[in-house]
Parts: sequence; structure tokens; C-alpha cells
Amino acid sequence: MKLSQNLTLAEACRSETAKRKNLNNTPSGIILDNLKLTADKLFQPIRDHFKKPIYVSSMYRCERLNSMVGGVSHSKHITGQAIDIDNDNTDVSNKDIFNYIKDNLDFDVLIWEYGTDTPNWVHCTYVEGLNRKQVYRNSLEEGMQMYTEPKAVQPKKVKYEQKPKKVQRNETRSVPTREIRSVSDTSRNDS
Repeated sequence: MKLSQNLTLAEACRSETAKRKNLNNTPSGIILDNLKLTADKLFQPIRDHFKKPIYVSSMYRCERLNSMVGGVSHSKHITGQAIDIDNDNTDVSNKDIFNYIKDNLDFDVLIWEYGTDTPNWVHCTYVEGLNRKQVYRNSLEEGMQMYTEPKAVQPKKVKYEQKPKKVQRNETRSVPTREIRSVSDTSRNDS
């Protein structure tokens, strides 16, 4: 069965873990509809744009499979609304795919998964009518962070009026929180 012109249901459900564990990872009903929509809105536009094969590393996972591979309990993979793409060692890099999605497609959440120059893989979700276009970067050092474009501007030297306070960790989050400090205009060194 085809989910889109260039993506089959077998590709969307493929899992080495499911094979090893003899686990049935076949969707039905609304999940199948979600897979078709995700293929139509995310996978196929990427495939059409690059005109090259795009490799799905994970799309649909039944709840049991999702648990076995360490997925979060609220994963959109369970509902057929997520796709992981890994195009390593091909003409189209994961970075190219990430940037194409970010700049051209409607999506709910887009994640640069680890890696520095290019993501190890790209995770993207599509939720019809509820897409928030949230972009994140996941790294081992920093955890999940909102994605920001690298800036080509040289930072200005700034002298603080008071000694900055230490970074404090919030126990419910894995990212540090920081205090905002004011800077006086006369203390800037623009040379």
C-alpha cells in the first residue's frame, strides 16, 4: 500500500526492533489516515523538492514498540504524525532536509537531532490544523533547546554594572535558567 507517490506503508512501519521481537507494527483506522497525511504534507514535498530518495528511519511505532525503543509515552510516532529522516551518505544531507522543512513546509515540531554540522537525523511532526512551527536542536551537552540560526555578526564587548549572578538550575527542567542583567549605554566599548 502506498501512503504517497514515493512512500509505502511497509517503509513507514519498518523496524528492526519489531522484527527481532516478532512484534506486529501495523497501523489501522485513524493512525493510517494520519500516516497518509504526514506522508503527503512532509515526506512527499521533500522527495519532490530534492528529486532523490529520502530515507525514513522511523515513522509509525505501536505503543509497545515505542516503549521498547525508549520513545516518550506521548510520541507522535504512536499516532502516525511523526517522521524521522536519515539521509546519511547520500547526495542530500540531513542539514539540507532540515533547512528545507524549516523554510518551506507547514509542521508542528521540527528537531535537529544531535550532530554539529548536520543533524544525525531529522525529526518532524505534522498535526493537521494545530501546527505550531516549533524548531528545536537536541544535543548531548545542552539537551533540547529552541533552534536559533547561527549569527555572522561579531559580538560587542559589554561591561556589566554589577557582577552577574550564577546560573541556577531549575529541578523540573534540564536547561539552565539565567537572570537578565541591565547594561548601561555608557559602559559599552564599541571600538
